[in-house]
Amino acid sequence: MQLNELKSRLSSPLNPEIKLDEQYRLASILVVIYGDEPIVVMTEKPKHMKFHAGEISFPGGKLDPEDSNLLETALRETSEELGLTITKDQVIGQLEPVVTLNSGFLILPFISVVKEIPVLSPNAEVEEILHIPLKSFLKTQAKDADPDHNLIQEMYTFEYQNQIVWGASARILKQIQDCL
Repeated sequence: MQLNELKSRLSSPLNPEIKLDEQYRLASILVVIYGDEPIVVMTEKPKHMKFHAGEISFPGGKLDPEDSNLLETALRETSEELGLTITKDQVIGQLEPVVTLNSGFLILPFISVVKEIPVLSPNAEVEEILHIPLKSFLKTQAKDADPDHNLIQEMYTFEYQNQIVWGASARILKQIQDCL
């Protein structure tokens, strides 16, 4: 699949505001897809982190009081975590919000599809940056059979180099897969 087709299928109107459900804290992430053979950028969190330690996720984080909206949060967090500056005009759409079942976040995912990205430089919130071929990655989708994972929502897993992507990140990938 070419970048232009990806852009077409993943484009949607942006609405970076969400009504806060009192049981969740607001957060957002940015799905960055780049290259002629589309690559998705994900991160592995350090094992010492308070939330989501060792998990594979997208760059992003919680809404800060200084952020004007959740899109600004996603762009700020991507810049902080990866040293990657994505502008608002490079964001082509958003997906449906997802919740983290253990840490209580309501996450609004945004999507950016760009031709290329510079060399990335992770901060302390990132153990490793993963550049994952999108097409083959999405083919690894399976139902999450782990009985320890709370089954409030449909759960999926994806696999890359013997690492399992699950939870909110997997539900975001499933939305991308459904669009494609």
